This record gives sequence, structure tokens and C-alpha cells, in this order.
Amino acid sequence: MDCVEPTLTPADPLVAPDWVAEPDLDRAVASAKAALAERQADDGHWVFELEADATIPAEYILLEHFLDRIDAPLQQRLGRYLRRIQGVHGGWPLYHGGRMDLSASVKAYFALKAVGDDPEAAHMRRARAAILAMGGAERANVFTRFQLALFGQIPWRGTPVMPVELMLMPRWFFFNIWNMSYWSRVVVAPLLVLAAHRPQARNPHGVAVRELFVRDPETVRDWTRGPYRSVWGRVFKLVDAVLRVTDPLSPRLLRRLAIRRARRFVEERLNGEDGLGAIYPAMANSVMMYDVLGIAASEPGPDLAWRSVRKLLVHHGEESYCQPCMSPIWDTGLAGHAMIEAAISEADSGPTAPGLSAASAWLRDRQVLDVKGDWAVQRPDLAPGGWAFQYRNDHYPDVDDTAVVAMLLHRLADPANDEAVERARIWVLGMQSGNGGWGAFDVDNNHDVLNHIPFADHGALLDPPTADVAARCISFLAQLGNPADRPAIARGIAYLRREQEADGSWFGRWGTNYIYGTWSVLCALNVAGLGADDATVRRAVAWLLSVQRADGGWGEDCASFEGATPGRYTQSLPSQTAWALLGLMAAGERDHPATVRGIDYLIRTQDAAGEWQELPYNAVGFPKVFYLRYHGYRMFFPLLALARFRNLGQANSRRVAYGF
Repeated sequence: MDCVEPTLTPADPLVAPDWVAEPDLDRAVASAKAALAERQADDGHWVFELEADATIPAEYILLEHFLDRIDAPLQQRLGRYLRRIQGVHGGWPLYHGGRMDLSASVKAYFALKAVGDDPEAAHMRRARAAILAMGGAERANVFTRFQLALFGQIPWRGTPVMPVELMLMPRWFFFNIWNMSYWSRVVVAPLLVLAAHRPQARNPHGVAVRELFVRDPETVRDWTRGPYRSVWGRVFKLVDAVLRVTDPLSPRLLRRLAIRRARRFVEERLNGEDGLGAIYPAMANSVMMYDVLGIAASEPGPDLAWRSVRKLLVHHGEESYCQPCMSPIWDTGLAGHAMIEAAISEADSGPTAPGLSAASAWLRDRQVLDVKGDWAVQRPDLAPGGWAFQYRNDHYPDVDDTAVVAMLLHRLADPANDEAVERARIWVLGMQSGNGGWGAFDVDNNHDVLNHIPFADHGALLDPPTADVAARCISFLAQLGNPADRPAIARGIAYLRREQEADGSWFGRWGTNYIYGTWSVLCALNVAGLGADDATVRRAVAWLLSVQRADGGWGEDCASFEGATPGRYTQSLPSQTAWALLGLMAAGERDHPATVRGIDYLIRTQDAAGEWQELPYNAVGFPKVFYLRYHGYRMFFPLLALARFRNLGQANSRRVAYGF
């Protein structure tokens, strides 16, 4: 029997098992593996729900009212979802158990009123009181104010000036669309057309929410106000004031040219039924753009845009909600890593091998090989070779998905994958930024001054290099072991060393949060050859050990993105426990008592179906603004951690041999 006996000091407050029994571990792995295998589609891929907050379903409801394409039964289903997720504070949070967010609450209230909820119903009175207590709808964020302006609830001067002529700005001009992140680019292009036309929603039921304002919107003058993140905020407020005077003076010919440029930008990236940028805000804006331009809904462009939005709807029982996007390539890559780790051997002749073969074929078919997307503006001579996050998003592959998928294909050791892996390697190398790190979608997308314009009150206009993404790229390149890649890996490791926090952790830009970032980096440092005794590694291990919870698990609050203590939460979560365990094992701590306690936690909390349950959100779209719950994380990562613990215990070496 393979077991590890932890040695505890009297001061150790953690509740620890005596050991982990091999039969229990094997049963947990087999059960989780079977549960995940059942979720695989016939064509080989996996896809799980991706849930955000009230904002997206609320915006979808309002979109139907903007267009007067109201699906009344669907609206009622969406309304039930919004009522259920209303917080105890009366408003709506950005994540499970979070504090009230004013902007999300304004949109949710507006949407429920559009659905037909009585403003004097108890839940609406509570919401209204909470919104007014936070300063009213006039204090909502920029995107909410655009929504309110579209419905005539505030004057258009309540939104920042965003001239559509921005589409004509050359690359050398500091404020041009190519200096924005991909997600900003695809959201802004159709929004500029809306701002130029200043349309009013059809709003057939005449729904209004003036009761959400402390002051009459017509009397408000301080729509853009501090606290500013830097002196640039004040500078750009003055620029905004100047633009309010000059924007109406733009020559008509120039404006028409800019609108045509924006439309062409959208249509070149319309992306079939997967939609503009394959993200809801951009898709919805493209639908409204076509409507404002007077193009019939039956025409190919508007029809595609509308169908792309509708594909994001999810239905459960009496409820429905709208996803922000879909995550099949990411889910398939993660599921594949868990499944191959769970296989008894690399030559597993059971159900795993055919499933992984089908997954790899499905993934190979979705590699972007013939489209030079927006990333090519910075790297015009680089050959494409990446994967996107969604089913299709050929203009916007990202290096994170690419590294995860390519590591899986490489590990499968199928010659059919060799060309795909090599194309990915070349592309990832070419996407490295000047500071040694990697951003997700673009190179050197770090013009931070743009995050201080009035439009960017969310602070997420850019896609700069981050530790978690850089770690994934290093993991991929190091797993391949190509000697020519060592200089790039060395620059990346130097970047990661600089990014380590004082407490030993790393910030996780795309997952919650420091546990996610620390796991990602420890995997990279291990496969890149840094020893477990490296000072950087030891500090990270010490931090992970310091935040383990008494039940043996780990958990981190999304509030850590907002200044809360890193690595802490009121409960342990399966996905975050798995990240911590994978990080510890990558750092050579497979036999540490803390690792045993974490494995025991996962075994104890697995349900009869072989799954884990997890309601709190586990990822982030934009820190402080937009959070995500990947429904598949509760299945992928615990299985991967349990299987790795088992495999390392049976191996001659305790060293993790792969980058993920």
C-alpha cells in the first residue's frame, strides 16, 4: 500500500489524515476519469458552461427591447435567473457571495423591469434602495451609462466622447485601436458607430428607470470624476471636454469614411456564428450597429450576428442565462491533460486512448494556420499557428490556449501532432514581448496611459504580459526541450522572477488568483530545470503552505483582486486546492504532509458521481470588473492533481516531467 505519514508539530492547527490509502486514491481517480469521459462529445471535444454575473443576461434582455425582438417566454426564464442570483444586500454582485456592484445592479434592475417585474415588488424595492444608497445610476460605470443612453435614460453627454474617427488613426498616433487589447478593439469598433449615430432603443414597452437616479440626469455635470488613478486621468478629462466641442464639427465626409471603416473592421472579423471576437459585448454591439445603419435583420451580416448572440444562451429547468462566450478549446485542452494523467500508462488500451485521439484530431482541426489576425500588426512576418479559446475566433488566437493545447498534443507523442506542435512553437516564440513575458493575445500591448482615458474606467483596456500566461508559454517551450529556445525561456524566467510578490506568490491574471498564478509559475520553473531548492521556488512553496486551510484544502476569494488578503477564503474549493497541490508537486513536494492533506480533502469531498461541486467563481475576465465561473474546473483540476499524486508515488522519480 502506497501511503505517506505526515509529521505534525503540536502548533500545527491543520486537521491531517494519517495517510492516503492507495485503493481510495485509485477509486477517486477512476471515478473522476469516468465522469469526465462521459462529458466528452462524440466528435472528441469537451465544453462546459462559462458563467459570469448578472450583467450579460441583463444586457441580453435589454438587447431584445432595443431591437423590439422580444421573446417573452425567454425573457421570463432570464428573469428567474436574475432574481435567484440577487444578493442579500439587495443588489447584484460580480461573483458568488461578493459585495454589491452598482453597475451590475442597475442593469439587472432595468432588465427585470423590462421583463415585467413590478417596481414595488419586494425584491425590486430592495434593489432600488441599494442602488440609491450607492449614489444612484448616475455613478454607474461607462458601459452601463452607454446602455442607459441608448434607452434615453441619460443624455449622451453622460458618456465619454469616443469619436468614430478613431478608426482612421494611424499606428504612430498614441491613441489608435491597435494599441488596445483585442477585446477592447472588437467592443469599441461597433460602439463607435453607435456613439456617432446616438440612436434610441425601440423599447416598445417604454421601460424607464428614472427612479434609480439620485439627481435628475439632465442636471448631472460630473459624469466623469475621480478618484483618478494618476494625473493622466485629469489630463484626459480635459481632452474629453475639448472633444465635446470639436466632435460635432467633424466633416461629414470624414465621419462617413470612419463609419465605413468601422463596419469593414467588424465584417472582416464577423466570425460566422461564433460572432465578432466570439465575446458577447462585441457581438451585441455588432447587432445594434447593423440595426442603426439600417441594414435589414435578414441580411447575412445582421443575421449571423444575431445567431451568434443566441448561441450563448444556456437553459436549465425554468431558468436561462447568457454566457459571455464559450470555452471549448480551453476545456478540451484541460480535460485532455487530466485524462492523460489519469491513464494507467501512456499505452493505456482502455477508453482513454481513443478519447484522447479524437480530442487531438478535433484540436488539430481548429489550429489557426491561414489567418493572420490582429496580432500580426505587431508581428507581420510571423506565421500563424495558434489556437483560440472559442470554437472559432481565427483573428484572435491566444498563447495561453496555444501552449496548453500544444503541450497536450506533444505529450500524446502521436506523429500526427508533430507539425501542429511545431507551428505552435514558432508562433509562441514570436509572440514574446520585449520584457520577456507574454500577453494573451498581443505583443507589447502595454501602453498603460490608455487605461486612464474616461472610457477606460474599468482599467482593462490593455493586454500586457502577465505571470500566468508567461508561465504557460515557458512550460510549453521547456517541455519541448528545443535548445534553440533556451534564450527565450531564460528571458521568460527572468521576467517571472521580477514578477514574484513579496510574500512569494504570483498574481494570476486569468484565474483566481494568487494560488492560480503561483501554481502556473511553479510548473514552468520545474520543467525549465530550476531545482526545488531555488530560492524563488522555496518562497513560493512557503506561501502555499501558509495559506492551506484547516480542512486540508485551499481557497481564495475573488476579492483578492480588490485588495483582500491573497490566498484566503471562507471555504476550500476543489479547483484551487488542485492548483495548490499541482504547484507543490511541481516544486518537489509530493510527499509533504500538506500535499497529503490536500489529496485527502479532494478524496473526501468527491461526490458519488465522481465529481466535485463548486459555486464560488474561479476566474476573472477583468479584475475588479468582470469575473467568471468555469463549470469544468471542478472536474479537470482535481482529477489532474489526484492522478499526478498517484503517478509520482508509483514512479522512480518524484519530479514532474511535463509543463502542465
